[in-house]
Amino acid sequence: MLTEQRYELILQLLEDKKSITVNEVKDLLKTSESTVRRDITALDKAGKLKKVFGGAVAKNYHTFAIQEPTVAQKKDWNLEEKRKIAKYAASLIEPEDFVYLDAGTTTGCMLDYLMDLSVTYVTNGVSHAQRLVKKGMKVILLGGEMKGTTDAVIGSQAVQLLMNYHFTKGFFGTNGITKKAGLTTPDINEAAVKSMAMEQCEACYVLADSSKFDTVSSVSFSTFYNGTILTDRIVKGYEEQKHIIAVPE
Repeated sequence: MLTEQRYELILQLLEDKKSITVNEVKDLLKTSESTVRRDITALDKAGKLKKVFGGAVAKNYHTFAIQEPTVAQKKDWNLEEKRKIAKYAASLIEPEDFVYLDAGTTTGCMLDYLMDLSVTYVTNGVSHAQRLVKKGMKVILLGGEMKGTTDAVIGSQAVQLLMNYHFTKGFFGTNGITKKAGLTTPDINEAAVKSMAMEQCEACYVLADSSKFDTVSSVSFSTFYNGTILTDRIVKGYEEQKHIIAVPE
């Protein structure tokens, strides 16, 4: 089947159902998962649909993300975009900074680009802390309950500890971004940690690939206008927002 024919069938299916999964498209078109993912990515970049975790939704259709994928599931999703965003975010860190690094796969990509040993990092990401220590970095791991699916430390103990810190910069992940709901995540306890950490930062940066826009998760942890959003490209409807930066190549 020709590429244009696959595109037409994907968009037709999306018009009927409003949302599709990679697996159902793969079965319908009798093609490989990698081909479907490439097609969805191409249609997303062309503005024909909105790519989301595991599939796509129609343009201007708000996705509601109630269930949170595990770190393993999210690790390779939009990896090129995540690395692009993470590399730019890492370049914003200056010598002697006192940095909060949120748990998550996009903030995790920053670790490959962190080199300055004079910077101190505080994080609620267990794997982040382990990798930073191996690089010889100064690291403080928050205490509290560990959430297995996201490899994050959460809970009231972590929130209380954060109240003692004052960060020069903070880098955060999010599951969804809309103007109305703001920045959202599925877990109320994880939201509490993110919210408190953002309050303690002089400058906040939210790392979010373009698939996170027009997606709403269960709990808001920040308003839409709190901090600077770093993304791979500006999504339609957000062009006038000065606090959103499409990072350079």
